[in-house]
Amino acid sequence: MRGPARLRWAAAAAVLPVLAGCTVAGNAAGGGGDAVRVVIGYQSKTINTVTAGTLLRTLGLFEKRLAALGKAEDRTYTVVWQDYDTGAPITAQMLAGKIDIGSMGDYPLLINGSRAQAQGGDALTEMVATTGYNLRGSLNGVVVANGSKARTLRDLKGESVSASVGSAGHGTLVQALQRYGLDPAKDVKVENQQPTVGTSALQSGGVAGLAQFVAWPGLLVNRGQARLLYDGGDLNVPTFHGTVVRKTYAKQSPAVLREFLKAQIEATAYLHKEPMKAAESVASTTGLPAETVYLYNGAGGVATFDTTIKKPLRDAHAQDVPFLKSIGVLQQPLDLSTFVNESYLREAYGAGYDRDAASTANPAAIKGEDRVCRRQVDDAATAGEVWVSGEAATRPVADPVCLLRNVRAVQAEGKTVRAVYAPDAVTGTRWFADKEIWVEDPSAKAEQRFKPFATQEGADKYIAAHSGAKVVPYADAVRRS
Repeated sequence: MRGPARLRWAAAAAVLPVLAGCTVAGNAAGGGGDAVRVVIGYQSKTINTVTAGTLLRTLGLFEKRLAALGKAEDRTYTVVWQDYDTGAPITAQMLAGKIDIGSMGDYPLLINGSRAQAQGGDALTEMVATTGYNLRGSLNGVVVANGSKARTLRDLKGESVSASVGSAGHGTLVQALQRYGLDPAKDVKVENQQPTVGTSALQSGGVAGLAQFVAWPGLLVNRGQARLLYDGGDLNVPTFHGTVVRKTYAKQSPAVLREFLKAQIEATAYLHKEPMKAAESVASTTGLPAETVYLYNGAGGVATFDTTIKKPLRDAHAQDVPFLKSIGVLQQPLDLSTFVNESYLREAYGAGYDRDAASTANPAAIKGEDRVCRRQVDDAATAGEVWVSGEAATRPVADPVCLLRNVRAVQAEGKTVRAVYAPDAVTGTRWFADKEIWVEDPSAKAEQRFKPFATQEGADKYIAAHSGAKVVPYADAVRRS
């Protein structure tokens, strides 16, 4: 992080120990000497885009490829990285011709394409790759203060909720409210705020809830500053982030775009091979806790990282267009058939593209042997992890009860648990196990007696359907597992 950005981060952290934004001014035209500038717009702390942003930048993979390309072409390339909190300013800079390649979430991508097509000419843009996705939508969520009495989203009726209008987090809030029979325009007051501002408002009591995208829900819960009220995965609508390029730039500099996409593919492979190192790297660069980064980006994480543009994601985009129009966020028409262009990625990816594009299996699934339950970890629906301080890799666990037993074993060893991750018993959403609501079901088999839920609502529904089931403190569940 550069000097001015670090100062802004430090100033924000002095007020509240959470995320802060930083922006580096830049211009795609001109530059020092004869160097050809390539300007990349990214969101360092939107960790579902790290393979096209933070991690890619830290690894220097794009610069290495441009150095080789420049040597072959007898020219010098220089990369300018511009960091933003959300996708909106990246879009504005792209339309002005000041950013060449960017990354952002699914809703901002649609707004990007819509505004670009409305402006036409050199402003046209194309989505050319995916960074990461979650097929159920669990990258977004609504959190409330720990002391809030709200148990479901319906309990926020008549309250103010902070959201970045036009973001994926905002879209999740609107769709979820509608499913609860609430009118998003009348039954709640949406405060259009940047994530940092909304976080401060939640802490001060200025708003009753915060609806945001990755990594904000996980960050605040991990910090002990909020609890998850609504899991975006309940919508069962895919959410994702992707790479976008100015169409004119792609035509004028196809070799540069190809090298960027190849570098993104390499960064994705690195994240799969070294998930803990990648999480630590992103944490070091952004100031985010590594435990939060790993929740989303680690093995079996909430985000599945895959550059290919998959049909479920295309279909989700097609369904999102009328929705965004209905809430007034998408004001210009959008032709998705010309906006989404995977031809550049196909060339960079090579053989196997169609095979990998057709698969939705997580390339970084949790695997290994559960050392306590003495079982192979092979079921993504139940697998979890225990991160022990000082150990080079997490300990894979087969299921929630085995997870509790592994935590107890670590405690018996006199070691410290740094983080522990378990999937929601019903939705499968990966969450911090020590922040989940644990339910004991006496009627279940011993190996299934304790069940974790990411939200209070999920736990309440299970208890209502299972006589004798009750909430138990996490520590008690560990002790009695």
